[in-house]
Amino acid sequence: MVPLCHPLRLLLVALAGWINQQQRDVIAYLQEENRVLREQLGPRRLRFTDDQRIRLAAKARVLGRRVLEELRSIVTRTPCSPGIGR
Repeated sequence: MVPLCHPLRLLLVALAGWINQQQRDVIAYLQEENRVLREQLGPRRLRFTDDQRIRLAAKARVLGRRVLEELRSIVTRTPCSPGIGR
């Protein structure tokens, strides 16, 4: 494999850093948006359709249990739901 010249390597590292920062900013925005929506909901429990539960479970499985426990989510795992992060 041909080693990349220094300017190109620097450009790729800078681009990767910029993309990473963009992703972190989007995640931070979505987390704050969820906090605001939770404040508006108050203590009311959300009712999801089966399709919504399946979509959320698929995304949760990719993240794993540890990451989900770190997030304060509007969705909670119920005793009858399948295990997450196996």
